[in-house]
Amino acid sequence: MKRVGAHVSIAGGVENAPLQAATIGAKAFALFTKNQRQWRAPKLETSSIDAFLKNCNDGGFKPQHILPHDSYLINLGSPDTGKRQVSRDAFIGEMQRVEALQLTLLNFHPGSHLKEISEEECLRLIAESINRALDVTKGVTAVIENTAGQGSNLGYRFEQLASIIDQVEDKTRAGVCLDTCHLFASGYDLSSAAAAEATFCEFDRIVGLHYLRGMHLNDAMQPIGSRIDRHASIGKGTIGVEAFSYIMNNPVFEEIPLILETPDSDQWPEEIKLLYSFEH
Repeated sequence: MKRVGAHVSIAGGVENAPLQAATIGAKAFALFTKNQRQWRAPKLETSSIDAFLKNCNDGGFKPQHILPHDSYLINLGSPDTGKRQVSRDAFIGEMQRVEALQLTLLNFHPGSHLKEISEEECLRLIAESINRALDVTKGVTAVIENTAGQGSNLGYRFEQLASIIDQVEDKTRAGVCLDTCHLFASGYDLSSAAAAEATFCEFDRIVGLHYLRGMHLNDAMQPIGSRIDRHASIGKGTIGVEAFSYIMNNPVFEEIPLILETPDSDQWPEEIKLLYSFEH
């Protein structure tokens, strides 16, 4: 089964996320486990965790269909020792929150070199950060998200994702989330079913489809190779619908969270229906 959903709000508590997902017809969802614009957050209350688990069970959401995302403040490849340590501590905290919620995935952006160190050194620092987090947590997979390649952000080429995973010691807890807008913006063609097939074959050759733990399904506002991260609603951007139809009909993408991060949340129920209508 395809597990389409969206990145829903945690307003009022994390326990409300599965309720929101259910109201839009989702079969998967993503969430922040805390305010993503702040470094620190109060510890999750037992009552909140219990309500979250009950609401997930009632909605039919299993851990592998839920894709928590860490704070955008975190830069695991920061060239600044102090800032990198703050990021590492925050990342471990995010993993611990995911553990507390009895979930199994943590989606994150790899990091940025800020034009102060080489790409290779930044990739090494990112992998080192992941290793440290995995050493002090258990049961949670570090899911690296590909980026659009804006500024000095790394992770926009498959080779960079592969380099990070190669340096992760426990590869059973390493994974990838592919964002379609980011793929397109970074130069990977998704403008037709054939182009999508070629792109995912290249991912399989360089990284390995067995590492794919989730996807963000977003159309793109800018043309291919723009390196600009601007999401558009499905079928209303420069990618078009063929790639999304390809994904919805390919067994490779079964039973992983396929998450909308498109700009108009009011349209998510219709976009979810649209994606399922592609199945044949």
